[in-house]
Amino acid sequence: MKMSKLSCAMIACSLVGVGSLPARADDAAAAPDAAAPTSNAMTLPAMGGALTANANPASFAAGPLGKVYVTGVLSGLGLTQTGTVFGDQRSRADLSNGQVIVQTTEGLVQFYAQAGGYSLPVLGTSYLQASKMTNDTYGLVPVAFLKFAPSDSFSLMAGKLPTLIGTEGVFTYQNLNIERGLLWNQENVINTGIQANYTAGPLALSAAVSNGFYSNSMNWITGSATYTIDPINSVSVQAGGATTQNLQNTFSTPVLLNNSDIYDFAYTYNNAPWTITPYLQYTTVAKNKAIGANADLSTFGGALLASYAFPEESLAGVSLPVRIEYISSSSTTNGPNVLYGPSSNAWTFTVTPTYQKDIFFARAEASYVGVGGAPRGAAFGSNGNTTSQARLMAEVGLLF
Repeated sequence: MKMSKLSCAMIACSLVGVGSLPARADDAAAAPDAAAPTSNAMTLPAMGGALTANANPASFAAGPLGKVYVTGVLSGLGLTQTGTVFGDQRSRADLSNGQVIVQTTEGLVQFYAQAGGYSLPVLGTSYLQASKMTNDTYGLVPVAFLKFAPSDSFSLMAGKLPTLIGTEGVFTYQNLNIERGLLWNQENVINTGIQANYTAGPLALSAAVSNGFYSNSMNWITGSATYTIDPINSVSVQAGGATTQNLQNTFSTPVLLNNSDIYDFAYTYNNAPWTITPYLQYTTVAKNKAIGANADLSTFGGALLASYAFPEESLAGVSLPVRIEYISSSSTTNGPNVLYGPSSNAWTFTVTPTYQKDIFFARAEASYVGVGGAPRGAAFGSNGNTTSQARLMAEVGLLF
């Protein structure tokens, strides 16, 4: 079977990103988002999906630290699926988030710390329970950093940071959908490093040196540029890759992806009641037998994320997010694998009716993954020969 950042079904392994454009660990590096938290004091965790953060977060005065905000999320989920792979369960219930977030938002030196357990469900991969996911990936403190902000236009962060790559975030509550998509599964998630952010009018730039897919080496460089055309339209380009070879190969550091290059382009239309984001993604892994790549490898994918918020006078608090994806892998028959076998492809469809009232939220989800070009034993089902998987999910929680 294939390996993945989230399961033994695929290869792939950042934090607070979501929704229409990749979120940053700095508010200066993200385009305006109509679905952002309603609190004037906080921009993290970034909420680019159908859910919004608590508008009145708890806070207390902490002397020289200034005002400290305390927020968090407590949520659980249930799922049932077809095409269950060997070692997975057909149905289950689990904690999806049990996290507390402490942060400051003003002053020359600020901090952000997020602690607790989490599950990271992804389309087309085995589900890993929250306790094991937390232990095998980013630990009980998945995100923590210091921020040096000498001006409104420039800042530096250091610590466990969100990636600059991609359009979906890590944790379920940050996204339009409960599960992340197949394109997200090609990206790094959380990395340790240093990031610089700079804004100049409508242009926001970020660059980081990090350990890539949470490896033991600071050998990745990533960058992002977001241009806000107007309050409704924005575009974003991200790129990153390894500068040197790294042979580490663990659950959260898949060796092929940790030696890859990745490029993303996204456009966002954000005009209530609609949020629409199409994006493209291209990844490459050069031939390198030391990492198991006996031939060049590339993937190309595209996705459309959209959400419609129903009018307050008819269905207050209800929205309908939808995601459609396609991704293909280009490699020789016996070449390296980062999808469902060399030269495989897959498409997905996800719909997630969502309801939120103050800090309470509930949502259901139906998803489908169809696979093409997979060799025997590399897809779904107990023998790996089933070419599709459908899931029904539900999530209920509090954003306090």
